[in-house]
Amino acid sequence: MKKWTLLFVLIFSLQTTTSARSLETPPIPKERITIVVLESPQSPQDIQQIIKPYKDIHVRHVFQEAIYGFSVEGNPESIEKLAQQNSKQIISVSPVNEYKVQTEESVKIIGGEEIRGYFDKKNRRLTGKGVTVGVIDTGVDYTHPDLRRNFAGGRDLVDNDTDPMETKILGRATVHGTHVAGIIAANGKLKGVAPDAKILAYRALGPGGGGTTENVLAAIEQAIKDKVDIMNLSLGNDINGPDLPISLALNRAVEKGIVAIAASGNSGPNVWTVGSPGTASKAISVGASTPTIDIPYLLIEGMRDKIRIQPLEGSGSWNLDRSLSIADGGQGTKAELKEVMGKIALIKRGKLTFSEKAKNARDAGAKAVIIYNNLSGGFMGNLEAPMDIPVGSVTKKEGERLKSKPETLVKTSVSQEKDLLADFSSRGPVTDTWEVKPDIVAPGVAINSTIPGGYLSLQGTSMAAPHVAGACALIKQAHPEWSPEQIKAALMNTAKPLLKNGKPYRTYEQGAGRIQVTEAVKATSLVTPSSLRFGKYETEGDIHKAFLHVENQSETAVRYTFDIPKNTEGLKWRFPLAFTLDPKQAREVKLELEVDPAQLKGKIHDGYLTIHAGSNPIQIPYIYVLEEPNYPRVMGFDFKDGDAPGTYRYEVYLPGGAEEFGIALFHPEDFRFVGFLDTHHNVKKGLISEVITAENLPPEGTYLAKVFAKKAGKEDFIETMLVIGAGVQ
Repeated sequence: MKKWTLLFVLIFSLQTTTSARSLETPPIPKERITIVVLESPQSPQDIQQIIKPYKDIHVRHVFQEAIYGFSVEGNPESIEKLAQQNSKQIISVSPVNEYKVQTEESVKIIGGEEIRGYFDKKNRRLTGKGVTVGVIDTGVDYTHPDLRRNFAGGRDLVDNDTDPMETKILGRATVHGTHVAGIIAANGKLKGVAPDAKILAYRALGPGGGGTTENVLAAIEQAIKDKVDIMNLSLGNDINGPDLPISLALNRAVEKGIVAIAASGNSGPNVWTVGSPGTASKAISVGASTPTIDIPYLLIEGMRDKIRIQPLEGSGSWNLDRSLSIADGGQGTKAELKEVMGKIALIKRGKLTFSEKAKNARDAGAKAVIIYNNLSGGFMGNLEAPMDIPVGSVTKKEGERLKSKPETLVKTSVSQEKDLLADFSSRGPVTDTWEVKPDIVAPGVAINSTIPGGYLSLQGTSMAAPHVAGACALIKQAHPEWSPEQIKAALMNTAKPLLKNGKPYRTYEQGAGRIQVTEAVKATSLVTPSSLRFGKYETEGDIHKAFLHVENQSETAVRYTFDIPKNTEGLKWRFPLAFTLDPKQAREVKLELEVDPAQLKGKIHDGYLTIHAGSNPIQIPYIYVLEEPNYPRVMGFDFKDGDAPGTYRYEVYLPGGAEEFGIALFHPEDFRFVGFLDTHHNVKKGLISEVITAENLPPEGTYLAKVFAKKAGKEDFIETMLVIGAGVQ
């Protein structure tokens, strides 16, 4: 990508166009580093022979455990020839993607305290003793007093050495892996879910919390060699696809007997936002729910509706003892906060970090801070350090509503919320396979855990996944003979489906529900797979089959029956008759679903099937889809200031994915091509949300931007004018 000088961007207008003139976009740059996945294992010598005819590419890494394959760097045209001329050996060639970290009460809510009253077959309390968890992340501060007794070694795949310490570079330091490790197995001032589990740390993400497919694959490869029992990946990207190398590698790890846990992503609440490796079919993909948290509301004089405030992590208490007036604080610069003394400062998102905005407001005498979004919808976030005044966020619409009522007195009230799905938690289903993901959810909001030098409260599916990793360690201690599939089934079969306003969330939002570790450990009937996908129905009379493996782990015979779903026009279910399994006996049963698409509305249909194991109900999430609508390939482009100085954010939604996506800039007078603001290859369905740094912006001036997506020979695009040199509003 061309490096451009620092300047600011303002969007004048945004519209989809079918203009008669043509904006000729040149081919976007091709990848020089790719991952090659092979059909069967090859030795390093065999791989060198495969690439020998191609003089301008070279092998970077060889993978033999996580996947069969290798990574290469060199001329893109030669890489294409390599793929074409060895198509019988090569399954796929994928670009090296960027992977990022996905950023007491929570342990208690999943049953992590109650379970300590239970014992394993060696009469030891269930604490994760004897179980090893691999944390693939930013490293771990193994000197932390709550972690040092559990740390069992690891590897740094970024610097390629045996010291997986967190990055300590000023301005690029990381804390994420230490926070994740503490949720799993802290054993000191804080207690993790499995406080006696051993932690092996694999530093795959370097300074600033970023890394590549190569780093993560190498970490999975090493964890497999080290024979970990469980691996946790609280990282990901926004590509919703089941066949990326990392997802394939997690499936391979499960086949080798390792329980693999992956965060689903923080790109919710839209559908199709679950990202790799949370799309891996055999891994446990984890979304985020709320523990018991206090949620403040604004009561505005003259208005009936309350406005919900999302507290930022690190915020002071919102239990304000008096009514206060709202004051417009602009974007939170010191110059804009002259009139906020004794008031609630209303600040627009952008230009400064949340912490800078809050500190400036506090220094100016504000009693509280509300930050409203500069894009549609709401957001959640973290302050860099605890703040002694309350700080929260509201949506763009609500912020503008408050701004329109200057000096109005408002009151605050606080109520408790528990077991709701976090807005940021990525939703499924998975593209192409139509699979239910995430599989389950766990607390991921306001989670206090270890960081280098102390403790911090963070939120994200990154925090939800290690709750599940810890739970798996407890189940593994209690049932060391169980396979990864059985452990996954125990968690999903006993999960608690979550409700909002009395109605369950969709299966592709929460999977089976929120984990309940005590019930999972005590499970005596296991049903796999623990969710069902019936695929895509296109014509009348389509009948799709699914098979369930039911096993009785108890010491007594159990009778199994299915609830028949409510009769619905256009659907015909066929279930097996009731049956009985003796102790330790298993049986495979067949289900059929016939669908007439003409009689059904909507494109995605889902729900829960209930199988009764004696008097114990087990709910199995299911999903099926009808023929996809022909969505435009690109929609909803928006560009705003970033949260740090000199950074900018854009969002765009690709309902059908794209083989090529880009933002091309042209001179508006003669439509000459200037350069690409950003490009991506092989983007799956969902939202793209990216930060553009100052160095990647073009020189000052006015440009015509073409935001385009290409797939299957078709291109859709949006045109918008960008003016360089004025602040984004």
